[in-house]
Amino acid sequence: MVRAQKYILQKRSRGFPKPTDFKLEREELPPLQEHEYLAEAVYLSVDPYMRAYMPKIPLNTVMLGGQVAKITESRSPKYPRGKYVVGNFGWRTHTILRDDVTEHSGIPVVLLPDLGDLPVSLSLGMLGMPGNTAYFGFLELCDPKPGETVVVSGAAGAVGSHVGQIAKIKGCKVIGIAGTDKKGKWLTKGLGFDSFINYKTQNVKEELLRQAPDGVDCYFDNVGGDITSIVLNQMNRYGRISVCGAISGYNDEGVPKAPAIQNAIIVNQLKMEGFMVQRWSHRWMEGITQNLEWIRQGKLKYQETVTNGFNNMFNGFTDMLKGVNTGKAVVKV
Repeated sequence: MVRAQKYILQKRSRGFPKPTDFKLEREELPPLQEHEYLAEAVYLSVDPYMRAYMPKIPLNTVMLGGQVAKITESRSPKYPRGKYVVGNFGWRTHTILRDDVTEHSGIPVVLLPDLGDLPVSLSLGMLGMPGNTAYFGFLELCDPKPGETVVVSGAAGAVGSHVGQIAKIKGCKVIGIAGTDKKGKWLTKGLGFDSFINYKTQNVKEELLRQAPDGVDCYFDNVGGDITSIVLNQMNRYGRISVCGAISGYNDEGVPKAPAIQNAIIVNQLKMEGFMVQRWSHRWMEGITQNLEWIRQGKLKYQETVTNGFNNMFNGFTDMLKGVNTGKAVVKV
């Protein structure tokens, strides 16, 4: 008999999440039936979207989230023992799955291909949901052209750092916005961003005017709030904005207030579109295949911030919300 551990959302977070909002429980799993397999979590993902979804998750259910898991038992020829599987199985250590279940929470369940010497945790980052978020969300909605200027907020996170690198691959000038000079050095020296703005210590409006004197063509927005208002008011005519997240307001109580952006959108005839990556679930492997090719070509670089221990899921989650991580934040079981 396998005993799983799982985190239950037991309270609605008021403001920043608290440890008491979650409860760690144990669950005895039944024996496998025909066409079932047992997946044991190896790495779990912690991402900003989880905080945005928390008000929608039914209380007393497992907290949502992706994981890469090793198949330790199987009664399915499609999912053999020893292989790795990636899916939105939530904050739990063991999961029984049927081999005819191809999606969880709109995200495909993927049998991980052989990554060679690359870490399997990349299937939660560049080779998973965040990687496809960057790939489809930027290329499909911003449609970047060589020579254009691209601004990325939340630029040192898993998605933002990836978007900036794709923009460089496409021949764009890239400006990243993040919260520490250490992250800025990683973006410019490590990843090839053209410049960086520290929103905590610099005047974003003045710096953006200096670094993008000819205006901004594409904006990939991970944060919302005042930073987004500043960028939109410095965009060129027919600029494109891909709205991926709004982490600046995820912990606010009540209905978030949007700064006045309509005038900038009207005057410069901007195209602003939000998205959820599930939109491209039918093209899921396209993004993973292309990102893997770019990694192997040395065009994409990655960094992970790893929290050790399933018991530290909450710490890994809240550290990510505080911006402690550089690159993808994961929890190693």
